[in-house]
Amino acid sequence: MKLIRFGEPGKEKTGIIIDGKRFDTSVFGEDYGEAFFESDGLARLSDFLKTARLQEVPANLRLGSPLGRPSKLVCIGLNYRDHAEETGAKIPTEPVIFMKSTTAIIGPYDDILIPRNSKKTDWEVELAIVIGKKTTYVDEADAMDYVAGYVLHNDVSEREFQMERGGTWDKGKGCDTFAPLGPFFATKDEIPDPHHLRLWLKVNGQTMQDGSTANFVFNVPYLVSYTSQFMTLLPGDIISTGTPAGVGLGMKPPVYLKAGDVVELGVDGLGESRQVVRDYK
Repeated sequence: MKLIRFGEPGKEKTGIIIDGKRFDTSVFGEDYGEAFFESDGLARLSDFLKTARLQEVPANLRLGSPLGRPSKLVCIGLNYRDHAEETGAKIPTEPVIFMKSTTAIIGPYDDILIPRNSKKTDWEVELAIVIGKKTTYVDEADAMDYVAGYVLHNDVSEREFQMERGGTWDKGKGCDTFAPLGPFFATKDEIPDPHHLRLWLKVNGQTMQDGSTANFVFNVPYLVSYTSQFMTLLPGDIISTGTPAGVGLGMKPPVYLKAGDVVELGVDGLGESRQVVRDYK
């Protein structure tokens, strides 16, 4: 299944994509969030769809994040060898974990806002994992049983805030609008092998990133298992798996986003998103 949420920010309704068309599933009565996944919502929704008569959603309606706000958005840093090399970092021997504020989450076509005092706002196309069941200390061999599916994520980052302002990376990662998700959430069966997916990103039509998840340092089951050693993962939580080479920070000289820029990105099987960059007002 490919699930969507649509409508005004904060008032999104649930939906589904069938044969390329959007349909309203709000009569099902549940948002696509923690309670939905925790109560076997995907299976119940699948049964509901067998007899439901759904109304088509106009194509011009805004898409929001395909998931209700999760308890946490966990990110993995330096998980592609080429990205670590371009930034001058060592390839990690264990996953680098940081958190991204859930208030950063926006829809796939919403604007990215450059924060006040920002000089180094950057882009990062990523494959994100969505957790389907509560898990703590899960073994790597069993980790895929806890994955509900995947979603496209632009891990927007302010590099000065992240690396030059003291403290952790979180300062440069959790700003408002810094986590566009979607256009849709794809269930695990839609992406049979998450380790051979092309992912790409363009700025103003110029390709900046063009990589493959085949270059992961740490694969999906390892990341789920590893993260669960440090925190309980709740249904609907997101783990974003890192970005390939081609970020603005890695260019010589570095290149950063400015108002008016257009960012487009995609991952095989997860669609494409597009954001216009604006100054924070």
